Amino acid sequence: MSTLSTTCEDAAADSAGGVLASRLIGIGREEFARDVWGRVPLLSRAVDDFDDLFSASAVDELVSRRGLRTPFLRVAKEGATLPDSAFTAPAGVGASIADQVDDTALWRSFADGNSLVLQALQRTWEPVAELVSRLGTELGHPVQANAYVTPPQSRGFDDHYDVHDVFVLQVAGTKRWIIHEPVHPDPLRDQPWTDHRAAVAEAARKDAYLDTVLEPGDVLYLPRGWLHAARARGAVSIHLTLGVHTWTRHALAEHLVHSALALLRDDPDMRGSLPLGTDGQGDELDLVRRRLLDALAEADPTPRFHRARRSQARPAPLGPLAQLAAVEGLADETPVRLREALDPRWEGGRLYTRVGWLDLSESDRRAAQTLLDGRVHRAGELGLTLVDRLLRAGVLLPAAS
Repeated sequence: MSTLSTTCEDAAADSAGGVLASRLIGIGREEFARDVWGRVPLLSRAVDDFDDLFSASAVDELVSRRGLRTPFLRVAKEGATLPDSAFTAPAGVGASIADQVDDTALWRSFADGNSLVLQALQRTWEPVAELVSRLGTELGHPVQANAYVTPPQSRGFDDHYDVHDVFVLQVAGTKRWIIHEPVHPDPLRDQPWTDHRAAVAEAARKDAYLDTVLEPGDVLYLPRGWLHAARARGAVSIHLTLGVHTWTRHALAEHLVHSALALLRDDPDMRGSLPLGTDGQGDELDLVRRRLLDALAEADPTPRFHRARRSQARPAPLGPLAQLAAVEGLADETPVRLREALDPRWEGGRLYTRVGWLDLSESDRRAAQTLLDGRVHRAGELGLTLVDRLLRAGVLLPAAS
């Protein structure tokens, strides 16, 4: 078995403060990128204490006090997902929407051995949201977070694979993980494990690639396609799963083809009608192939690809009242900073971000460029007119002085 297993003391000195090397893996970033990423599982023991990210009290607060609604929660047992109606109900006067979590029904379901799946925690729990934002920026791939809360001796889902990479962070309790090699390596997002149900079941009956118990502080990395099943042991288990929705060469090819087709829209011959009675073969197909190959050689998929990347994640939170106060009280000494996770990118004189684009003059471009370091700057250093514009656009945020 070639699974890499490390402890946090093995981490290389190249972490450079990134959350990947400092909180998720027991080796250096370069070694992870070279030997592990998208290739093999990595088991890292005692990497970190995750109490600052999530806990049992966080679970209780989310399901009992936050007005949580589906689909932010699922309930499952032995591979089957319960209908939402089994754990949701209206919440009384002023909150009559029927898909809100019913904490009493949820408690009864949990006591009966069902697992709770808190989905998209990057939208509902701030410490996890901050980690996800930083990790997504660092990896260059969008990340989401779920929490799995499993009663003692229970299993939430049968053997399966995911179509995204995962980092499993054990928060509380222990959980046994059984890992098997892929039956369909590197699945795309539209190639779920249910397309290979029989092969998955057969592979799960063979000797495991990895059979291990995760304890609090341990992290398991699984590339997409690796089969896995997990079962809690003698106490309630809580783990976070950070799902990395990796961009693939196939995705880049899709954007390249779309860009080439956009070029062909300007070709009068390609807009022409096929002859009557055509079967789409022969000379017509040869012509289309030639023009398409020419267009592929000329096409630039970069703008489409970056638009897609920007759409797959959210920028850091923005408080409208604090933003308004910053705009109304703007002065030379006002501290501001770039909003995190904006994915800013220059194309000529245009600044593209996750909240839109702005055309800037040459002088404003030089000032705006200094903001991309993420540090706090005084508004007067950049120009009040520019800062006002960027605050109103949601590109800048007020910073603590």
